[in-house]
Formats: sequence, structure tokens, C-alpha cells
Amino acid sequence: MAKLTEHASAISSISVQGFRNFFLGRQPILDRSKKLHAYELLFRDADTDTANVVDNVSATASVILHASELGMSNVIGNFPGFINVDAVVLMSDFIHVLPPGKVVLEILETVEASDEVVERVAHLAGEGYRFALDDVADVTGSVHRFLPYADIIKLDLPQLTDEQLAERVRTFKAAGKKLLAEKVETVEQFERCMALGIDYFQGHYFARPTVLTGKKLSPSQLAVMELMSRFAEHADIGHVEGRFSGNSLPSRGLLRMANILPLEAEGRRADSVEDAMSVAGREQLRRWLQILLCAEPSQVPGHTSPLLMMATTRGRLLELIAERIRPNDDTAASTAYTVGIMSLMDALFGMPMEDILGQLPVAQPVREALLLRDGLYGDMLRLAECLERVKESGPIPAQLLRKLGLSADELYRLELKAFEWSDEFASSEEWVC
Repeated sequence: MAKLTEHASAISSISVQGFRNFFLGRQPILDRSKKLHAYELLFRDADTDTANVVDNVSATASVILHASELGMSNVIGNFPGFINVDAVVLMSDFIHVLPPGKVVLEILETVEASDEVVERVAHLAGEGYRFALDDVADVTGSVHRFLPYADIIKLDLPQLTDEQLAERVRTFKAAGKKLLAEKVETVEQFERCMALGIDYFQGHYFARPTVLTGKKLSPSQLAVMELMSRFAEHADIGHVEGRFSGNSLPSRGLLRMANILPLEAEGRRADSVEDAMSVAGREQLRRWLQILLCAEPSQVPGHTSPLLMMATTRGRLLELIAERIRPNDDTAASTAYTVGIMSLMDALFGMPMEDILGQLPVAQPVREALLLRDGLYGDMLRLAECLERVKESGPIPAQLLRKLGLSADELYRLELKAFEWSDEFASSEEWVC
């Protein structure tokens, strides 16, 4: 164990400048109400040409040090962040840069529950750190020793039969633990886990479109989507205002947001669309539109939609990438934003993307990106999607970075800006959707 402690001390002294070449992803964790509950921070070495250039410990150190440098709120917003830790990270000093109230330390299944490590976990728990156990198979061995300090047990769905899953749920529920099913890829899997009483869910099931035959966009949805297209085309602000005023739901949503966000700071209320338009301006209105995309009369304010969070993050990230590789090209940035926002419309609306685009006037590059992942904007979108599945994406992100002329460090910094921008909406309790 002396080597473990020595390794931990060495990692603690690493400069943040030493680790820039990795991909960072954050994967949503949902609760039983399908609300966003937390994020897991996922990482992978960005250098695919050389094997094992950055090992897991160093990559974890990099994630933690970057999060420390820029602030956890810039990475995960107001939500808890799950971070994988092994024995070396647990024993290190730098783990204390993570605020106890903001993180859940996810102990990997490979961690041996030695006396020294268990004592360390107990000490950290006493300092307020919360723990999850990753890929738990049973309650023997290391799991048994870590169990008293764990709040959450993660179950790897593909590795379990239905019978094994049910047995794990009974065992850990009896021990008073919360359960998190990971790698939930279908609605059927989600419903099965719900029926068993599992508390949290991680996977891409919520972002897969459930197509409802014959469904069409509502007039209010069409109005919002058309407004987005108009902004992308730099339409006259008077025409945009007329489309807002002509539809009651977007108008109500616009006034609601105007009185939550910028006008509040000026100590006044917007009583009409004209008031909101005059104060907010084109850029702020364009940003509000993505909130209105999911606004439905039946939805309850306060619901943090993981789909909307993902869509807004994609939109802002693509916009930032376009600004970086095509500076001073407002059209490229606006088009990239539109592609990112619209990329999850099939899941949001329960309609095939082709049918959605059939009802909207979109430019050909937008259509090619959304339907075929083709062209410049298609490459940007594929990169954003790879970051959402960073561990499974293989060499594709590195190939796309080279194609777009970006470094891993540049992408990381743009990604953090996109996270921060998207999280601004989640920080308000007055969600429209």
C-alpha cells in the first residue's frame, strides 16, 4: 500500500497544464419523474494514435484539476456531479478540491477494499462526501466493506438478467440504498426498472425518438420553429415580432421569460410583446426560443427537461465551434446553433426528423446535417454526439477534431462555455416547460 500512497502524492502535485489532451463528457442522470437529477463526468484520452498515453488515474486527475481551476459550477451547474475514483484518487490530497456538497464519488468495481482504503472512505464520508458503488454484482468482498458508506448502488443493465436485476434491487433496497440503473438504452428497459422501484436512470433512452404515427407539430410549435428559421436567416425584427404577436403560446412564454430574466434587473415588467422585444433584442430573443420549443400547456413549470438541456448544450457548442473556425461569419454561427437545437426535435416531438423538416423552411445545409450528419454542420453535430457518449465513441472525436481544425483543449474550453450557457436556464425555478 506504500506505493499507492506514493502514487497519490505524486498525482497531487501535478500541474493543471500537464493534462489537456482528453475528451470530457457529461451524461445526464434522471430521476423517476424523468427530471434531470445529476450528471456523470466521463473522460477519455484524446490521443488515439498512441496507446495508454494517459492512464485512468491521470485522466481523473485532469478532470478534477480542470474542474477545480474553472469551478465545478461551470462543469455541472447546480446539479450533483458523479466522478469515477479509484484507490489512488481516493488516497490523494487533490480530491479535496471537489466540494463535498457538489459531487458523488463513484468507487470503481476494481477498487480493493483494503483496510487503508476503507478507512479513507470512512474519513471522507465523515467530511460530507457521498459515495456510489459502480457495477455492483453482489454484497460480498469489497462491496460488503464499502456498503455502509455508499448512498447509491449502480447497476450495469446489460450485465444482468431480469432475475438478477430483481434480486439486486431487493437486496440493496433492504439495505436502505438508492439504486441507479446505467446503460438504459430503450424505453422498455426504463419501464422495467421503474416497475422494480429503481430510483435513478442513466443512458440514452430519453433521447431516442418514440414515434407516434400521424402526429403533427402543433400551431404553436410550428410558430416557434419558424421563428428560429427566421432568426437563422437574419429576418427583419419587425417580421419576427409579428409572428410572436400572432400566436398566443409563444407570446405568453416570451413575456414570462422577459419578466424572469433581463427586465427584472431593470426593475420593470414587460406587459406586451413589444416591451420584451424593445428591451431584449435579437440575440436574447433567439436564445429564448429554445426554451419555447418544449412549452406545452400540459407541462408543469419547474421540470428540468434533460432533452432541452442536451439540445441547448449542443446548440451553443456548435455555435461556439463555428465562431472559432469561421470567425466573423455570423451566418455560420447562427446555422450551427440551429442545427444543434433542432437535432433532438424528433425525440422532443415524437416525430421522424424528415416529417418535422417537411413542415419547416430550413436551409439545405441544415437539412443535410440533421438527416445525414453531412457537411460542416453535420461534422459539428457528430462531434457533439460523440462527447455525449465519450467512452464508446472510439477514434471518431479525434478524427473530427482534425477535420474541423480544433485541438482537444480548445474543444474542452468551448464545451465548458456551452455547459455554462445551458445551465443558466436550469438555475431558474421558473422553467417554461
